[in-house]
Amino acid sequence: MQPLSLPPRLLMGPGPINCYPRVLTAMSTQLVGQYDPAMTNYMNEVMSLYRQVFNTQNEQTFLIDGTSRAGIEAAIVSILEPGDKVLVPIFGRFGHLLAEIAERADADVHTIEAPWGEVFKPEQIEEAIKKVKPKLLAIVQGDTSTTMLQPLDELGAICRAHDVLFYTDATASIAGNPFETDKWQVDAVTVGLQKCLGGPSGSAPITMSERFVQHVRKRHHVEAGIRDAHHQDAKGQRIRSNYFDLSMIMDYWGEERLNHHTEAATMLFGARECALALLSEGQEKVLKRHKLAGDAMLAGVQAMGLTPFGDLQHKMTNVVGVSIPDEVDGESIRKTLLDTFNIEIGTSFGPLKGKIWRIGTMGYNARQDAVLHTLQSLETVLRRGGCKLPLGDAIDAAMSVYCDEK
Repeated sequence: MQPLSLPPRLLMGPGPINCYPRVLTAMSTQLVGQYDPAMTNYMNEVMSLYRQVFNTQNEQTFLIDGTSRAGIEAAIVSILEPGDKVLVPIFGRFGHLLAEIAERADADVHTIEAPWGEVFKPEQIEEAIKKVKPKLLAIVQGDTSTTMLQPLDELGAICRAHDVLFYTDATASIAGNPFETDKWQVDAVTVGLQKCLGGPSGSAPITMSERFVQHVRKRHHVEAGIRDAHHQDAKGQRIRSNYFDLSMIMDYWGEERLNHHTEAATMLFGARECALALLSEGQEKVLKRHKLAGDAMLAGVQAMGLTPFGDLQHKMTNVVGVSIPDEVDGESIRKTLLDTFNIEIGTSFGPLKGKIWRIGTMGYNARQDAVLHTLQSLETVLRRGGCKLPLGDAIDAAMSVYCDEK
Protein backbone atom coordinates (compact mmCIF):
# COMPACT_ATOMS: atom_id res chain seq x y z
CA MET A 1 0.00 0.00 0.00
CA GLN A 2 1.31 3.41 -1.00
CA PRO A 3 0.14 6.93 -0.12
CA LEU A 4 -2.62 8.31 -2.30
CA SER A 5 -1.31 9.36 -5.71
CA LEU A 6 -3.99 10.27 -8.22
CA PRO A 7 -3.41 11.44 -11.81
CA PRO A 8 -3.75 15.21 -12.36
CA ARG A 9 -7.13 15.07 -14.08
CA LEU A 10 -8.96 18.09 -15.45
CA LEU A 11 -12.59 17.17 -14.77
CA MET A 12 -14.60 18.73 -17.60
CA GLY A 13 -17.58 16.39 -17.41
CA PRO A 14 -20.99 16.96 -15.81
CA GLY A 15 -19.56 16.57 -12.29
CA PRO A 16 -17.84 15.98 -10.02
CA ILE A 17 -15.32 18.68 -10.88
CA ASN A 18 -11.96 19.85 -9.55
CA CYS A 19 -12.45 21.58 -6.20
CA TYR A 20 -11.49 25.15 -5.49
CA PRO A 21 -8.07 24.90 -3.79
CA ARG A 22 -9.37 26.95 -0.87
CA VAL A 23 -12.05 24.30 -0.26
CA LEU A 24 -9.44 21.53 -0.08
CA THR A 25 -7.42 23.64 2.35
CA ALA A 26 -10.44 24.20 4.59
CA MET A 27 -11.15 20.47 4.63
CA SER A 28 -7.70 19.73 6.07
CA THR A 29 -8.63 21.57 9.30
CA GLN A 30 -8.32 19.59 12.55
CA LEU A 31 -11.55 18.60 14.33
CA VAL A 32 -13.17 19.73 17.58
CA GLY A 33 -16.07 18.14 19.47
CA GLN A 34 -19.49 18.35 17.85
CA TYR A 35 -20.87 20.49 20.70
CA ASP A 36 -17.77 22.62 21.14
CA PRO A 37 -18.87 26.28 20.92
CA ALA A 38 -16.40 26.76 18.07
CA MET A 39 -18.11 23.99 16.13
CA THR A 40 -21.67 25.11 16.80
CA ASN A 41 -20.70 28.66 15.85
CA TYR A 42 -19.48 27.39 12.50
CA MET A 43 -22.71 25.46 12.07
CA ASN A 44 -24.61 28.71 12.61
CA GLU A 45 -22.34 30.45 10.10
CA VAL A 46 -23.08 27.76 7.52
CA MET A 47 -26.81 28.26 7.98
CA SER A 48 -26.42 32.00 7.43
CA LEU A 49 -24.14 31.55 4.41
CA TYR A 50 -26.47 29.14 2.66
CA ARG A 51 -29.45 31.42 3.16
CA GLN A 52 -27.48 33.78 0.93
CA VAL A 53 -26.57 31.02 -1.52
CA PHE A 54 -30.25 30.04 -1.83
CA ASN A 55 -31.42 33.68 -1.76
CA THR A 56 -33.86 33.02 1.06
CA GLN A 57 -34.85 34.12 4.53
CA ASN A 58 -35.80 30.56 5.54
CA GLU A 59 -34.78 29.79 9.10
CA GLN A 60 -34.49 26.08 8.31
CA THR A 61 -31.42 26.13 6.08
CA PHE A 62 -28.61 23.69 6.88
CA LEU A 63 -26.68 20.63 5.66
CA ILE A 64 -27.71 17.02 5.24
CA ASP A 65 -24.68 14.77 5.77
CA GLY A 66 -24.45 12.74 2.59
CA THR A 67 -24.29 13.21 -1.15
CA SER A 68 -26.83 15.31 -3.01
CA ARG A 69 -29.06 12.24 -3.22
CA ALA A 70 -29.21 12.23 0.58
CA GLY A 71 -30.73 15.69 0.46
CA ILE A 72 -33.29 14.58 -2.12
CA GLU A 73 -34.27 11.57 -0.06
CA ALA A 74 -34.51 13.58 3.17
CA ALA A 75 -36.86 16.09 1.57
CA ILE A 76 -39.08 13.51 -0.09
CA VAL A 77 -39.38 10.92 2.69
CA SER A 78 -39.95 13.63 5.30
CA ILE A 79 -42.80 15.31 3.42
CA LEU A 80 -44.60 12.39 1.76
CA GLU A 81 -46.74 9.92 3.66
CA PRO A 82 -48.02 6.68 2.12
CA GLY A 83 -50.79 7.49 -0.32
CA ASP A 84 -49.90 11.17 -0.73
CA LYS A 85 -50.09 12.29 -4.33
CA VAL A 86 -46.94 13.71 -5.89
CA LEU A 87 -46.46 15.05 -9.41
CA VAL A 88 -43.02 14.58 -10.98
CA PRO A 89 -42.40 16.20 -14.37
CA ILE A 90 -39.57 14.19 -15.98
CA PHE A 91 -37.24 15.53 -18.65
CA GLY A 92 -34.15 13.44 -17.89
CA ARG A 93 -32.62 10.78 -15.69
CA PHE A 94 -32.94 12.66 -12.43
CA GLY A 95 -36.67 13.18 -12.76
CA HIS A 96 -36.90 9.40 -12.79
CA LEU A 97 -34.84 9.41 -9.57
CA LEU A 98 -37.31 11.73 -7.81
CA ALA A 99 -40.15 9.47 -8.89
CA GLU A 100 -38.37 6.34 -7.65
CA ILE A 101 -37.65 7.82 -4.22
CA ALA A 102 -41.28 8.95 -3.92
CA GLU A 103 -42.43 5.44 -4.88
CA ARG A 104 -40.20 3.97 -2.15
CA ALA A 105 -42.02 6.27 0.29
CA ASP A 106 -45.26 4.61 -0.88
CA ALA A 107 -46.54 7.86 -2.33
CA ASP A 108 -49.08 7.92 -5.15
CA VAL A 109 -46.69 9.02 -7.89
CA HIS A 110 -47.91 10.71 -11.07
CA THR A 111 -45.50 11.66 -13.85
CA ILE A 112 -45.53 13.65 -17.06
CA GLU A 113 -42.64 13.42 -19.47
CA ALA A 114 -40.96 15.73 -21.96
CA PRO A 115 -38.64 14.43 -24.67
CA TRP A 116 -34.99 14.41 -23.56
CA GLY A 117 -33.52 17.69 -24.76
CA GLU A 118 -36.65 19.71 -24.02
CA VAL A 119 -38.27 21.26 -20.92
CA PHE A 120 -41.83 21.87 -19.75
CA LYS A 121 -43.91 24.98 -20.27
CA PRO A 122 -45.58 26.25 -17.07
CA GLU A 123 -49.04 25.63 -18.49
CA GLN A 124 -48.21 21.95 -19.04
CA ILE A 125 -47.34 21.58 -15.38
CA GLU A 126 -50.37 23.56 -14.22
CA GLU A 127 -52.65 21.38 -16.34
CA ALA A 128 -51.19 18.26 -14.71
CA ILE A 129 -51.56 19.81 -11.24
CA LYS A 130 -55.24 20.51 -11.89
CA LYS A 131 -55.73 16.92 -13.01
CA VAL A 132 -53.72 15.14 -10.29
CA LYS A 133 -54.30 17.51 -7.34
CA PRO A 134 -50.99 16.50 -5.69
CA LYS A 135 -49.68 17.36 -2.26
CA LEU A 136 -46.24 17.95 -3.76
CA LEU A 137 -44.70 19.03 -7.05
CA ALA A 138 -41.18 17.58 -7.29
CA ILE A 139 -39.00 18.66 -10.19
CA VAL A 140 -35.33 19.00 -11.07
CA GLN A 141 -34.08 22.44 -12.12
CA GLY A 142 -31.02 21.36 -14.08
CA ASP A 143 -30.71 17.79 -15.33
CA THR A 144 -27.14 16.98 -16.34
CA SER A 145 -28.25 13.86 -18.23
CA THR A 146 -29.79 16.12 -20.89
CA THR A 147 -28.02 19.43 -20.00
CA MET A 148 -31.44 21.14 -19.87
CA LEU A 149 -32.53 23.84 -17.38
CA GLN A 150 -36.20 23.83 -16.41
CA PRO A 151 -37.62 27.35 -15.84
CA LEU A 152 -39.02 27.54 -12.31
CA ASP A 153 -39.96 31.19 -11.91
CA GLU A 154 -43.70 30.70 -12.60
CA LEU A 155 -44.16 27.36 -10.86
CA GLY A 156 -44.23 28.66 -7.29
CA ALA A 157 -47.21 30.91 -7.95
CA ILE A 158 -48.98 28.03 -9.72
CA CYS A 159 -48.39 25.76 -6.74
CA ARG A 160 -49.63 28.35 -4.24
CA ALA A 161 -52.76 28.91 -6.32
CA HIS A 162 -53.55 25.19 -6.09
CA ASP A 163 -52.31 24.64 -2.51
CA VAL A 164 -49.42 22.41 -3.63
CA LEU A 165 -46.00 22.21 -2.00
CA PHE A 166 -43.10 22.93 -4.40
CA TYR A 167 -39.79 21.02 -4.12
CA THR A 168 -36.85 21.13 -6.50
CA ASP A 169 -33.39 19.62 -6.67
CA ALA A 170 -30.91 22.19 -8.00
CA THR A 171 -27.68 20.26 -7.51
CA ALA A 172 -26.51 20.58 -11.11
CA SER A 173 -27.53 24.20 -11.56
CA ILE A 174 -27.07 26.16 -8.31
CA ALA A 175 -24.36 28.86 -8.43
CA GLY A 176 -24.02 28.53 -12.21
CA ASN A 177 -27.57 29.52 -13.09
CA PRO A 178 -29.91 31.94 -11.32
CA PHE A 179 -31.85 30.54 -8.37
CA GLU A 180 -34.27 32.59 -6.27
CA THR A 181 -35.88 30.53 -3.52
CA ASP A 182 -38.09 33.20 -2.00
CA LYS A 183 -38.84 35.16 -5.17
CA TRP A 184 -39.93 31.98 -6.97
CA GLN A 185 -41.86 30.72 -3.91
CA VAL A 186 -40.02 27.41 -3.75
CA ASP A 187 -40.90 25.47 -0.59
CA ALA A 188 -37.87 23.18 -0.44
CA VAL A 189 -34.58 23.03 -2.31
CA THR A 190 -31.73 20.54 -2.05
CA VAL A 191 -28.33 20.73 -3.72
CA GLY A 192 -24.84 19.23 -3.65
CA LEU A 193 -21.39 20.76 -3.68
CA GLN A 194 -19.78 18.91 -6.58
CA LYS A 195 -20.96 21.07 -9.48
CA CYS A 196 -20.85 24.87 -9.71
CA LEU A 197 -20.24 25.30 -5.96
CA GLY A 198 -16.78 23.85 -6.55
CA GLY A 199 -16.55 21.29 -3.75
CA PRO A 200 -16.57 17.52 -3.31
CA SER A 201 -19.62 15.32 -3.15
CA GLY A 202 -20.68 14.47 0.40
CA SER A 203 -22.76 17.33 1.77
CA ALA A 204 -26.28 18.34 0.72
CA PRO A 205 -27.40 21.88 1.62
CA ILE A 206 -31.16 22.22 2.06
CA THR A 207 -33.58 25.06 2.68
CA MET A 208 -37.27 24.81 3.60
CA SER A 209 -40.10 27.32 3.77
CA GLU A 210 -42.18 27.59 6.91
CA ARG A 211 -45.17 25.94 5.22
CA PHE A 212 -42.97 22.97 4.23
CA VAL A 213 -41.58 22.78 7.77
CA GLN A 214 -45.07 22.76 9.27
CA HIS A 215 -46.00 19.74 7.15
CA VAL A 216 -42.87 17.92 8.27
CA ARG A 217 -43.39 18.83 11.93
CA LYS A 218 -46.92 17.44 11.88
CA ARG A 219 -45.44 13.99 11.55
CA HIS A 220 -43.66 14.14 14.90
CA HIS A 221 -44.45 15.09 18.43
CA VAL A 222 -41.95 16.70 20.81
CA GLU A 223 -42.68 17.09 24.50
CA ALA A 224 -40.28 18.41 27.15
CA GLY A 225 -37.36 17.96 24.78
CA ILE A 226 -37.93 14.20 24.44
CA ARG A 227 -39.26 12.80 21.19
CA ASP A 228 -42.15 10.38 21.58
CA ALA A 229 -41.38 7.95 18.78
CA HIS A 230 -44.75 6.25 19.24
CA HIS A 231 -46.81 9.40 18.77
CA GLN A 232 -48.84 9.54 15.59
CA ASP A 233 -50.85 12.47 14.35
CA ALA A 234 -54.34 12.22 12.91
CA LYS A 235 -52.95 10.92 9.66
CA GLY A 236 -51.06 8.25 11.56
CA GLN A 237 -47.72 8.04 9.72
CA ARG A 238 -44.37 9.04 11.14
CA ILE A 239 -41.30 9.54 8.97
CA ARG A 240 -39.98 6.12 8.02
CA SER A 241 -36.30 7.04 8.04
CA ASN A 242 -34.37 7.93 11.16
CA TYR A 243 -31.30 9.32 9.43
CA PHE A 244 -33.29 11.39 6.93
CA ASP A 245 -35.96 12.57 9.38
CA LEU A 246 -35.87 16.33 8.79
CA SER A 247 -37.80 17.09 11.98
CA MET A 248 -35.02 15.47 14.01
CA ILE A 249 -32.28 17.09 11.94
CA MET A 250 -33.90 20.49 12.47
CA ASP A 251 -33.69 19.93 16.23
CA TYR A 252 -30.03 18.98 15.89
CA TRP A 253 -29.19 22.20 14.02
CA GLY A 254 -31.51 24.31 16.18
CA GLU A 255 -30.92 25.84 19.58
CA GLU A 256 -31.94 22.58 21.25
CA ARG A 257 -28.94 20.73 19.71
CA LEU A 258 -30.81 17.48 20.28
CA ASN A 259 -28.46 14.64 19.40
CA HIS A 260 -29.31 12.99 16.11
CA HIS A 261 -25.98 12.22 14.44
CA THR A 262 -22.38 13.42 14.68
CA GLU A 263 -21.98 16.25 12.21
CA ALA A 264 -19.55 15.52 9.35
CA ALA A 265 -17.22 18.32 10.40
CA THR A 266 -14.79 18.04 7.50
CA MET A 267 -17.63 18.27 4.99
CA LEU A 268 -19.09 21.21 6.91
CA PHE A 269 -15.76 23.01 6.63
CA GLY A 270 -15.77 22.33 2.88
CA ALA A 271 -19.39 23.40 2.44
CA ARG A 272 -18.69 26.59 4.36
CA GLU A 273 -15.74 27.39 2.09
CA CYS A 274 -17.82 26.68 -1.05
CA ALA A 275 -20.34 29.27 0.08
CA LEU A 276 -17.61 31.75 0.99
CA ALA A 277 -15.98 31.28 -2.43
CA LEU A 278 -19.27 32.06 -4.14
CA LEU A 279 -20.23 35.01 -1.97
CA SER A 280 -16.77 36.60 -1.79
CA GLU A 281 -16.49 36.59 -5.59
CA GLY A 282 -20.10 37.73 -5.80
CA GLN A 283 -23.06 35.72 -7.04
CA GLU A 284 -23.58 37.86 -10.13
CA LYS A 285 -19.90 37.61 -11.08
CA VAL A 286 -19.92 33.85 -10.61
CA LEU A 287 -23.07 33.49 -12.74
CA LYS A 288 -21.45 35.65 -15.40
CA ARG A 289 -18.25 33.58 -15.29
CA HIS A 290 -20.21 30.37 -15.76
CA LYS A 291 -22.21 31.82 -18.65
CA LEU A 292 -19.04 33.09 -20.30
CA ALA A 293 -17.29 29.74 -20.01
CA GLY A 294 -20.38 27.89 -21.21
CA ASP A 295 -20.85 30.24 -24.17
CA ALA A 296 -17.18 29.84 -25.12
CA MET A 297 -17.37 26.04 -24.93
CA LEU A 298 -20.56 26.00 -27.01
CA ALA A 299 -19.04 28.30 -29.63
CA GLY A 300 -15.94 26.12 -29.74
CA VAL A 301 -17.74 22.82 -30.31
CA GLN A 302 -19.95 24.42 -32.95
CA ALA A 303 -16.94 25.89 -34.76
CA MET A 304 -15.38 22.43 -34.69
CA GLY A 305 -18.33 21.22 -36.73
CA LEU A 306 -19.92 19.28 -33.86
CA THR A 307 -23.67 19.42 -33.18
CA PRO A 308 -24.85 20.50 -29.72
CA PHE A 309 -27.72 18.53 -28.22
CA GLY A 310 -31.13 19.76 -27.18
CA ASP A 311 -32.97 23.06 -27.01
CA LEU A 312 -30.14 25.57 -26.66
CA GLN A 313 -32.52 28.23 -25.34
CA HIS A 314 -33.01 26.07 -22.26
CA LYS A 315 -29.55 24.56 -21.70
CA MET A 316 -27.66 25.03 -18.45
CA THR A 317 -24.81 27.51 -18.67
CA ASN A 318 -22.42 25.01 -17.10
CA VAL A 319 -22.69 21.93 -19.32
CA VAL A 320 -23.20 21.31 -23.02
CA GLY A 321 -24.33 18.12 -24.72
CA VAL A 322 -22.46 17.25 -27.92
CA SER A 323 -23.69 14.70 -30.46
CA ILE A 324 -20.99 12.11 -31.07
CA PRO A 325 -19.91 12.09 -34.76
CA ASP A 326 -20.89 8.93 -36.63
CA GLU A 327 -17.34 8.25 -37.76
CA VAL A 328 -15.87 7.82 -34.26
CA ASP A 329 -16.34 5.59 -31.24
CA GLY A 330 -17.43 7.92 -28.45
CA GLU A 331 -15.94 5.87 -25.62
CA SER A 332 -12.64 5.47 -27.46
CA ILE A 333 -12.40 9.25 -27.86
CA ARG A 334 -13.15 9.77 -24.14
CA LYS A 335 -10.51 7.19 -23.19
CA THR A 336 -7.84 8.76 -25.40
CA LEU A 337 -8.69 12.22 -24.07
CA LEU A 338 -8.33 10.91 -20.53
CA ASP A 339 -5.19 8.82 -21.07
CA THR A 340 -3.32 11.32 -23.26
CA PHE A 341 -4.45 14.72 -22.00
CA ASN A 342 -5.74 13.89 -18.49
CA ILE A 343 -9.11 15.46 -19.39
CA GLU A 344 -12.39 13.81 -18.44
CA ILE A 345 -15.62 14.52 -20.30
CA GLY A 346 -18.88 12.67 -19.69
CA THR A 347 -21.06 10.25 -21.55
CA SER A 348 -24.81 10.02 -20.88
CA PHE A 349 -27.59 7.64 -19.83
CA GLY A 350 -30.81 6.03 -21.02
CA PRO A 351 -31.89 7.04 -24.52
CA LEU A 352 -28.77 9.21 -24.88
CA LYS A 353 -26.26 6.53 -23.92
CA GLY A 354 -23.51 6.44 -26.52
CA LYS A 355 -25.11 9.30 -28.44
CA ILE A 356 -23.76 12.41 -26.73
CA TRP A 357 -20.80 13.63 -24.73
CA ARG A 358 -21.42 16.06 -21.88
CA ILE A 359 -18.77 18.73 -21.40
CA GLY A 360 -18.94 20.76 -18.21
CA THR A 361 -17.58 24.21 -17.34
CA MET A 362 -18.34 24.65 -13.69
CA GLY A 363 -16.94 25.88 -10.40
CA TYR A 364 -13.15 26.11 -10.40
CA ASN A 365 -13.10 24.87 -14.01
CA ALA A 366 -15.33 27.64 -15.37
CA ARG A 367 -12.29 29.53 -16.56
CA GLN A 368 -10.69 30.40 -19.88
CA ASP A 369 -7.61 28.17 -19.78
CA ALA A 370 -9.67 25.08 -18.91
CA VAL A 371 -12.09 25.77 -21.77
CA LEU A 372 -9.32 26.32 -24.32
CA HIS A 373 -7.25 23.34 -23.19
CA THR A 374 -10.30 21.06 -23.44
CA LEU A 375 -11.28 22.30 -26.90
CA GLN A 376 -7.74 22.03 -28.28
CA SER A 377 -7.28 18.54 -26.85
CA LEU A 378 -10.67 17.31 -28.08
CA GLU A 379 -9.94 18.66 -31.56
CA THR A 380 -6.59 16.85 -31.61
CA VAL A 381 -8.05 13.53 -30.48
CA LEU A 382 -10.92 13.74 -32.97
CA ARG A 383 -8.63 14.68 -35.83
CA ARG A 384 -6.27 11.82 -35.07
CA GLY A 385 -9.31 9.55 -34.80
CA GLY A 386 -10.33 10.24 -38.38
CA CYS A 387 -12.57 13.31 -38.16
CA LYS A 388 -11.97 16.04 -40.70
CA LEU A 389 -12.12 19.26 -38.71
CA PRO A 390 -11.42 22.93 -39.45
CA LEU A 391 -8.06 23.37 -37.70
CA GLY A 392 -7.99 25.98 -34.97
CA ASP A 393 -11.52 27.27 -35.51
CA ALA A 394 -12.71 25.97 -32.13
CA ILE A 395 -10.06 27.90 -30.21
CA ASP A 396 -10.62 31.01 -32.30
CA ALA A 397 -14.37 30.90 -31.68
CA ALA A 398 -13.96 30.41 -27.94
CA MET A 399 -11.36 33.15 -27.67
CA SER A 400 -13.66 35.48 -29.58
CA VAL A 401 -16.33 34.95 -26.93
CA TYR A 402 -13.87 35.90 -24.23
CA CYS A 403 -12.49 38.85 -26.19
CA ASP A 404 -15.97 40.20 -26.89
CA GLU A 405 -16.62 40.24 -23.15
CA LYS A 406 -13.57 42.42 -22.38
